[in-house]
Amino acid sequence: MRIAVLAFGSRGDTQPCVALGAGLAARGHRVTVVAAGRYGGLVEEAGLVLSPLGVDPQGIVESEEGQAWLRSGPAGFVRGFRRVVEPLAERLVAEVDAACSGADLVLAPALGGIGHHLSERYGMPYALLHFQPGEPTRAFPNPLVPLRTLGPWGNRGSYALVEGLSGLLLGRMTDRLRARVLGLGPLRGGVFRRARADRVPVLCGVSSAVVARPADWPEHVHLTGYWFAGRRWTPPPELVAFLEAGPPPVYAGFGSMAPADPAATARAVVAGLRAAGMRGILQGLPYGGADDMLVIGEADHAWLFPRTAAVVHHGGAGTTAAGLRAGVPSVVCPFFSDQPFWGARVALLGAGPAPLPVRRLTADALAGRVAAAVRDPGIRSAAVRLGERLRAEDGVARACEALGA
Repeated sequence: MRIAVLAFGSRGDTQPCVALGAGLAARGHRVTVVAAGRYGGLVEEAGLVLSPLGVDPQGIVESEEGQAWLRSGPAGFVRGFRRVVEPLAERLVAEVDAACSGADLVLAPALGGIGHHLSERYGMPYALLHFQPGEPTRAFPNPLVPLRTLGPWGNRGSYALVEGLSGLLLGRMTDRLRARVLGLGPLRGGVFRRARADRVPVLCGVSSAVVARPADWPEHVHLTGYWFAGRRWTPPPELVAFLEAGPPPVYAGFGSMAPADPAATARAVVAGLRAAGMRGILQGLPYGGADDMLVIGEADHAWLFPRTAAVVHHGGAGTTAAGLRAGVPSVVCPFFSDQPFWGARVALLGAGPAPLPVRRLTADALAGRVAAAVRDPGIRSAAVRLGERLRAEDGVARACEALGA
């Protein structure tokens, strides 16, 4: 088959898509990954074809305007959506349409329903890619709702609430894009309900060791395990030298998330690590550096995390998965979205202390959590055991089998 895999998000979203694409290519399929050009190296390294997006969703998020938009709260988020996103959406949809026009199968994220729109336009089947457990269930609320539980019916209702708000936010823009770019009429019935009614396959790239499969999920929803693939990554000499110069350090980095005051957050992180008696590797944090702290650029988490004593991060789905698979404790400092869900899940599994929301991050608060992460034998052993389970799984193979590919 000619398979198009749509990867619209950050590196943490793109790497699993590349891993899944590589698994499909190994089974003889021709795979194109539709992603921002900045990830071309990842795609080409895996032997796949890149269809580059001229619109870089991650660049939007990382921009000053994008960060202000994401921190603006629910009302500000809605007001800013058209200003930040809609001007670029027409070009993005046109690029995706061109990349997928000859595909036999499209694998797409749920947001915006792009897989459904392409299927309606060209007639090819599609499957949904979930990086968090987003199928309605009574077991827990929608991961975008920062609450532990609302009770069985409240939990299930939270998915309808989030999907309804998504429809209100995106509905009119979606219909405009369907008409202008795809030549389709208005969407009827809601894209989420349509997908469930059609029993569109859902591949949830999460391990059952981290989130148990809810008993009320239908058979077409597959909890496959994480999608990992080995990379040929050569660490810079200064990173190797730093690791060899002393005991395992603590990694601290927040991915594409930017704190309101990055310099103040960096100072708090450094002070917290030192108060806990730990060396640090800082990624993406503005700090001048010192003998006990190394500032680095991009690094392969699969290579780096197993060489650390613990990882401090924002709780993105991809970074959380990498930390857990490495078998080291995580200190999650969530910003928003599904990050509080993953922070709570890490603590529930015993693989890290209670999450520390970034807005409450101080040197003292971080020092206490880092000290617990690296010195509590219960946390360390839980992280080791969970890492062993995750490394024994083959989520890519299970996802391919679920597709019948």
